[in-house]
Amino acid sequence: MQRRAFLTAGAGVVSLNAFPHHLFAGAKKEANNVIELGPRKIKVSRLALGTGTNGAGGSSNQTKKLGVSGVANMFKAAYDDGLCFWDSADQYGTHPHLKEALKSVPRDKVTILTKTHASTADEMKADIDRFRREIGTDYIDIMLLHCMMDDDWPKRKKGAMEYISELQEKKIIRTKGVSCHTLGALKTAAASPWVEVDLARINPAGVAMDADPKVVLSVLNQMKAAGKGVIGMKIFGAGKLRNKPDECLQFALAQSAVDCFTIGCENIGEMQDLVKRIPQASVRG
Repeated sequence: MQRRAFLTAGAGVVSLNAFPHHLFAGAKKEANNVIELGPRKIKVSRLALGTGTNGAGGSSNQTKKLGVSGVANMFKAAYDDGLCFWDSADQYGTHPHLKEALKSVPRDKVTILTKTHASTADEMKADIDRFRREIGTDYIDIMLLHCMMDDDWPKRKKGAMEYISELQEKKIIRTKGVSCHTLGALKTAAASPWVEVDLARINPAGVAMDADPKVVLSVLNQMKAAGKGVIGMKIFGAGKLRNKPDECLQFALAQSAVDCFTIGCENIGEMQDLVKRIPQASVRG
């Protein structure tokens, strides 16, 4: 099958031991390419620096291993390498780490994504006020409802969604959306006019994903056709595919339905390795 037909059909689970690099090779892409994400055209780097590896209960691998200053130093190093997209969440406890990094990086030069578990307007009001204090910013670039799993999440999250829309009108939030962790929730996000940006799980082996890659990509293509922005996550299958980085990166880079993606580096060396690997992986034949 030719590359165009293969990708148009949507790749199913792909063997990483006999990965067809020639089918996914394309134009060279860099980690620091600037992408205009979603209908609001929020400028992000192709690679976002994630902070939530095993993130739960207000901590993550990054916070435990590096501490506030260590994570902040990694953000600064990423910025120096042209990565202007910072991915955080209340669940990871990484807002203070962003605040520390903003002491040496201009706020208007980076795009900050965070996530909320709020369901009601009151919960969202409390979250946005706290988030801004914790990060040290007047506004949030991208606010996502975190970890949608039910098909009817818009019904359960109605109050928070309405309040986020009000904050968007006031320019306190620039764009909005969801992160999804089931196929049903993902399909709902594709159909929802409220969603401007979606954070979706995608990798060639179908590890830690909502469904087979072909099925997920068909939904992401619907999102793109509707003008939504798509951020990939679980590019390395929640760490289970880290021994096949070039294959995973090349797969993600080849998907027209994926605008950019986030990867949770746990030290500066890992981040710099990704910056080097991405252009090489994009053209590998």
